[in-house]
Amino acid sequence: MLLKRLKHFLLGMEPTTQTYTALYEGAISIHPPHGEPWGAYEPTYWADADIAYHFERSHKLAQGCPTVTVRIPAELFLNQPNGGMPMKRLKHYLLGLENNTTTYKAMYEGKIIIPPHTYGNPGDFAEEQYDPTYWYDDLSVTVSTTNKLAQDKPTLTWQIPADALGVLPEACTAAAADHCLRAFSPYIDTLNEALYNRSRPDSENGKYYLCRPGGEVLVRNTAYFALCPQKDYENGAGATVYLLDDGVERPPQMCLCIRMQVQLPHRKLRRAIQMLCRDLPEAVELFIAQFDGAALGRALALAERQAAIRAWLKTSDYCAFLANGSILPRAKGTDMPMESAIPFESTPGDEIEVCGLRGMGIHRGVTVITGGGYSGKSTLLDAISAGIYDHAAGDGRELCITDESAVTISAEDGRSVKNVNISPFIKWLPGGDTAHFSTDHASGSTSQAANIMEAVDGGARLLLIDEDRSATNFMIRDRMMKALIEREPITPFTDRVLELSGRGISTVLVIGGSGEYLAVADRIYLMEDYRIHDVTDRAREICTAAVPDCPAPADWAQARRLHGEGFTSYPAGSGSERLTVSDMGFVFIGDERVDVRGLHDIVTPRQLDAIGFMLRALMLANRDRVVDLDAAIDALYARIAEEGLDCVWTSYFTTCARFLDLPRKYELRAVIDRMRRVSF
Repeated sequence: MLLKRLKHFLLGMEPTTQTYTALYEGAISIHPPHGEPWGAYEPTYWADADIAYHFERSHKLAQGCPTVTVRIPAELFLNQPNGGMPMKRLKHYLLGLENNTTTYKAMYEGKIIIPPHTYGNPGDFAEEQYDPTYWYDDLSVTVSTTNKLAQDKPTLTWQIPADALGVLPEACTAAAADHCLRAFSPYIDTLNEALYNRSRPDSENGKYYLCRPGGEVLVRNTAYFALCPQKDYENGAGATVYLLDDGVERPPQMCLCIRMQVQLPHRKLRRAIQMLCRDLPEAVELFIAQFDGAALGRALALAERQAAIRAWLKTSDYCAFLANGSILPRAKGTDMPMESAIPFESTPGDEIEVCGLRGMGIHRGVTVITGGGYSGKSTLLDAISAGIYDHAAGDGRELCITDESAVTISAEDGRSVKNVNISPFIKWLPGGDTAHFSTDHASGSTSQAANIMEAVDGGARLLLIDEDRSATNFMIRDRMMKALIEREPITPFTDRVLELSGRGISTVLVIGGSGEYLAVADRIYLMEDYRIHDVTDRAREICTAAVPDCPAPADWAQARRLHGEGFTSYPAGSGSERLTVSDMGFVFIGDERVDVRGLHDIVTPRQLDAIGFMLRALMLANRDRVVDLDAAIDALYARIAEEGLDCVWTSYFTTCARFLDLPRKYELRAVIDRMRRVSF
């Protein structure tokens, strides 16, 4: 009988007792195998051979309120069959740390002891290995340092078998990973709500950090599918493990990998243990149990439709498609769709059906979008620009699809330009060769010319230009100014836009203050109160200017290669690398300070962080006097496709963020084009 001796004392007391003397004394009679018995007092009572309850008085005025200490042997936790207590090896390391620890060294090392004469260790001595991957049933989590200055903020990568979520191998795509990341967010929000205390910082409360994606669906290092090892051992006591020798093959299995960070509370080791070993694993388990497979199916169906529209665009006469009913305006200060916004509706003459959807097709060629102030013309251009990336359901622009090579062009006063042929737009400069133009501080017109030439060289098939972001003297020069200024070095964009169209490079322009482009546009649209109207015929009637005389065809080719010298992440005279990405729009690497605020198609801060690490990877691989930059970038993207985006990340740089989104090749190349200390 459990607690038999305790029950014996209680049954012998008066029902009105207030002292419980016999309970507190715990008198026992000891009968040794040999010799006379003797008496003793031991107020500790056993439930079975392992668990004991020790009773003592709280104080003399509370005899009926004893203090009970329950004693449970650690072996009951550390020696269970089938792997034992979930996360027990991690808990073992944490229990061995000082309460005020700041390094968590044992947790990051993950030492494993394989006893002698066991499978995998036939020797006479215990073998030690290191594996900071910890198991929670069939789930595993790998713990790694974020950087040397953030030992109390580990990075955790959960590996969740795709089978547990019901995700088929063919569905393990970036879109599926994106959906799973968004679906996991509410569970982290619930955990953080329980920890939050506004009177204390996160370093005292503890906090979970998860990537919060915007509307874009991107390749990320925070959510992806990968082949991961299965557990091949049973836990023993402490750090001891016993490798399985049961003849069962355990090949790597496809897993959803979710990467996050945890701020462990200072001087609160017990809470840290609860966060890592109980609360977070239970949240992951609940996420799996409540996972909505139907919602994933809808996300995959949307991704399939987006891919079909993109494939259609590549072979059609259109450069963009905007589905009817899309919500283009954004809520103030956010990237969320504006409530009560007017849904987009195509003009009747441009409405087409693609993949079962009706919407507006933007024809290849030259398209002008005009309208009064606050009419929605820039909003429309922004939606076309956003369409270079897929978007998740609920963004409002998920069925706005644009040629993925499109580039947003603007003027960038002060940008660096190195050996770029801008002669199609700038015929001559005092003391300069515009076929091999270089400057550390480009003007508005020369910077915009360089931006267009680099986009053409990078394979852009669509240019997106808003006059509000452009240099006026580059964009237009009317007939009167041409007549007045006979010696003008700038060939305005109006004179080259048709030539670009003939080369297969379309342009969408937002124009509000000049009618010069009405004469060269293939189609002209008017925005009024966020509604679009085709006014091509009306504009042609109003426009009295003839199509401008086009200058002689230009040489659009670039003849330049990157010199390896100076393309390095090491500052001059330093043995340590330098890499910092500023949220103000600058990348500091080596001796470079690169201003990327003019690259409007970098849509998330995490893309810019990724560009920093990818630049470093290119620089470390640089062993040549002259770098074939296109080949180097192609090789880097191939490596990322095979190994994952995290292959470029390192914990060495303490100021860089941990979460990365993959940018396009064009943006990576464009950052290199803006470096001041390299030469082409």
